Amino acid sequence: MQNTQSITATDEMGGKSGAAERIAVSVVVPAFNEETLIGTQIESIQHVMRSSGHAVEIIVVDDGSTDRTATEVERRGVRLVRLPRNRGYGAALKAGIAAAANEWVVIIDADGTYPAEAIPAMLANATDYDMVVGARVGKNVHVPLARQPAKWFLQRLASYLVQQPIPDLNSGLRVMRKSLVERFQHLLPSGFSFTTTITLALLSNDFRVHYHPIEYRRRGGQSKIRPAHAYEFLLLILRTIVYFNPLRVFLPLGALPFFLGFGKLVYDIAQKNITDSAVMGILTGIILWAVGLLADQISRVSMAARPK
Repeated sequence: MQNTQSITATDEMGGKSGAAERIAVSVVVPAFNEETLIGTQIESIQHVMRSSGHAVEIIVVDDGSTDRTATEVERRGVRLVRLPRNRGYGAALKAGIAAAANEWVVIIDADGTYPAEAIPAMLANATDYDMVVGARVGKNVHVPLARQPAKWFLQRLASYLVQQPIPDLNSGLRVMRKSLVERFQHLLPSGFSFTTTITLALLSNDFRVHYHPIEYRRRGGQSKIRPAHAYEFLLLILRTIVYFNPLRVFLPLGALPFFLGFGKLVYDIAQKNITDSAVMGILTGIILWAVGLLADQISRVSMAARPK
């Protein structure tokens, strides 16, 4: 399947020209202690989807909340999945997607930061792609200043590793096929890295990903993302790429000691005194490349053996 990645500036309530194809969709909303915000978000989704013409079910996953989140959900007459304890953002999404009755799934946060009104335009592109991501690149995007450096670095690193630009690595608003989530279920973590992982998994395997520009509102209440999560995201990116395309990591990793050692060797030959550091640098590079080649073979065999 040929990879197609694109980003288009369409109106949030618009989409493609002509009548959009009507599809049955499940909207999954993970929620943890969001009693003050979940009701408004559900009502916004209901309003948008009623006017869209798509058949829809709304599933809210209460991720072990200790407040009145479940009560607020039940008052709105939507489907509620309750987890007995707080298991994490990714675990809540996996539970909701597993419960979904439809192949096309929309995920959106409960706190109102992502605009529900963008969903119809994203669904208009869904049948031409395997995943449509709401990319936070609009004029009104409120990302806390403290997160921006880490977000920029991780996004650039991921783009380099998958060899294509990624406008938004971990957006929490996206449309995707349930079957693809099930295919990569063994890789998807239970924490905030769920969206990062599914993005890298699809791009690394040449699935078609489309980026639709959206706004991103200022969050009400307290964010559940902590600075320590940046380190977890970094490890996750490296782990996922090593799983799918290990040479993208090991080739440059081995090149550094190899060429440093080679340069030192040239200098040593000129001085007529070959040192251990030159030899060790060259050998280290060769060993890292050999490990990368071995990892690449293991990755290819593993993916070939796994059912499509």
